This record gives sequence, structure tokens and C-alpha cells, in this order.
Amino acid sequence: MTTVISVLERYSAGAESIQADLCCPVDYDRELLAILPQEIIEKDYGCGDPSRYVKKGDVVLDLGSGSGKICYMAAQLVGDAGQVIGVDMNDDMLALARKYQAEMAEKLGSNRVAFVKGQIQDLALDLAAMNDHLALYPVRNAEDVLALSAWQEKQRKEAPLIPDNSIDLVVSNCVLNLVHDSDKEQLIREIFRVVKPGGRVAISDIISDEMVPEHLKQDPHLWSGCISGALQEYEFLEAFVKAGFIAVSYDKWENRPWQVVEGLEFRSVTITAVKPQNEPCIDKGHAVIYRGPYSEVYDDEGHVYLRGQRMAVCERNYMLLTGDTYGDDFIGIAPAEEQEGTPWNCATGTIRAVSETKGGRHQDKCNPGGGCC
Repeated sequence: MTTVISVLERYSAGAESIQADLCCPVDYDRELLAILPQEIIEKDYGCGDPSRYVKKGDVVLDLGSGSGKICYMAAQLVGDAGQVIGVDMNDDMLALARKYQAEMAEKLGSNRVAFVKGQIQDLALDLAAMNDHLALYPVRNAEDVLALSAWQEKQRKEAPLIPDNSIDLVVSNCVLNLVHDSDKEQLIREIFRVVKPGGRVAISDIISDEMVPEHLKQDPHLWSGCISGALQEYEFLEAFVKAGFIAVSYDKWENRPWQVVEGLEFRSVTITAVKPQNEPCIDKGHAVIYRGPYSEVYDDEGHVYLRGQRMAVCERNYMLLTGDTYGDDFIGIAPAEEQEGTPWNCATGTIRAVSETKGGRHQDKCNPGGGCC
């Protein structure tokens, strides 16, 4: 609880006046910043730029949206068909972000940004609705606590703040490290819950090269300063793998640490990941060729891809491996004629016979105009 109060107090102060030690130097897109109010820019605290992963038409969720800078940047990229939702638990930061909503809606041409009150480790619970409930039914005794708990569970199920499978892209900028260690696993499960199948994650945060010792974790100033709550570099990636994400990777890694405390290096990174499609594996005769340079690679589902070989894949994995996530590494070969398809029953590492793929349509992200071989 001490860490939660420390975070609330420090970021409330950050909404009131600029706190330079809460952010790392970041090279944001100047064109996206051009229409933002200066106060939003000055009172934003982050360590990366997850807005560069936004696509037109996306529904974007920004965890710990703060002043709203990333939200308003993303809103310019999603266009009229998209939507941006910022979630934060700090009333002062929410007030700052909402202060410019009307102005930004006019500049954008539509009101496509919303800010909601919630904890990022519990994205189903609407804290504004809970405040309204507590105004009518204040907690005075143990029975009231039990009644509140029952109301919260009902609220999560019947009117979740962020519904299941509703988000195309989850972004966050230096916020996951502020969540208590006991809640971090739940936080990443919540991210997985709200992302659509095939949806993406782009998280900029601070990591440590070694496990952070307990005495540093107990320092409220280090915790609220995005330091002692950092996950260790391997632990950070593995947490997303364990939650069920695939294609988990470091897309950005700062060579120089932001801070060094007692010999531990704390640096800014951005990780990306994808939620698997919730579809059966159907064999329709597709194949992919792994370009190299490694002799073989494995994906998060245990499939092996041998360099230069026509590896048999189901239609679902074919779409994944030839899309934006892996497209630079694989050449796709679709069957020459549409096949009805059968349930996948090939062992991992099965090579598709050339006779089965001869004359097939080649999909090559690196050489889109190359045509068939």
C-alpha cells in the first residue's frame, strides 16, 4: 500500500508541476507533437514512444495514460475509424488529460479519445462507478466490505471497464514498473484478456539487468521513480510468454542505462507481442521458407523452421508468418488452387513436398513485386 500512495502522490505532484527526474530522453515524432498543448507535453513522464506501433483504424488502449500525450498522438494515427482509450487511477492526471479534450477533438476533427479511471492490473473494474457506488453505500463495517466485494465482482462481469477481446493495440509508457510485484502477473493477464485475437502489444518500460534486491524495493522514492519496481530483463519477456502471447521480443533496447543504482543497470526498452488467433489449425497446403541466417528457428508454439526448406504450416500460422510480425523473415507459398482443408495433423518440422507447392502463389514481404518462381 505504501508504494501505491507514493506513486499517487508523486504523479499528482507531476500533474501540478514538471518533475524532470520522472522521464528518460525520448525522440518523439515532432509532427504528432505539433498540435498538442504544451502543458501535456511538459507534464508527460515516459521512457519510450509506443505510439509508433499504432495503425489506422486501431482501437488503442493506453495503460497509465497520465497527461494524455501518447493518447493524443495515437489519435492522429488511428483516424476517424479508430478510437483511443486512456486508463489511469490518478485523478489529477485524468483532470489534466481531460482539460484539453474539447480542444483536441476540434483539431482532430472528431472526439476519438476517452479517459477512464481504473487500475491497470484490474481493467474490468470501473473506479469512477465504484466512487458513485460508495457515495450511496459507504463502507462502515465488515459487512459493508463484503457487500462492496460482491458489487465489484458483479460490476466486473456485467459492466467491465474494458471488455474482453476489444482492443487492437495495448500501449504503455513507463508504467508497468509502478505496479506492485504481487499484482504484475495479474496485470499481464489483464492485458491478454482485453486484446483481440491477433491484436498487439507495445510496451515501453524500464528493466533491470539483475533482480532488484528487496531493500531497494522498499524505497518509496525509487519505486515511484520507475526504478525499483522494474522487472529483470529476461523476467519481463517471460511474463508475456507465460500469459499466452507469441512473437514476444525486444523491439527497442537502450545501450546506455538510464540510471545505475548499487551497480544495477536500469534501461529503457520497448517490447512487442501478439495475441494468438483463436482459430483451429487447418491444413490447406501452405508452406513457408525461413530465410536465415540461422540454421533453424523455433516459434513460441514449438514449431521448427529449417533454413531454406518449404515447411508445412496451417493456414492460421501462414497468415501470421507472412504478416507484419514475421514477414521480414519468411517467404510464404500458398497452394496454386484453393483447397478445402483438413484438421492439422503434421508433426512439427514437416517439410512440404515441392510437388505439393509447385506453381503456388509466393508471398514475399521483402520482394513484393517478385512474382512466382
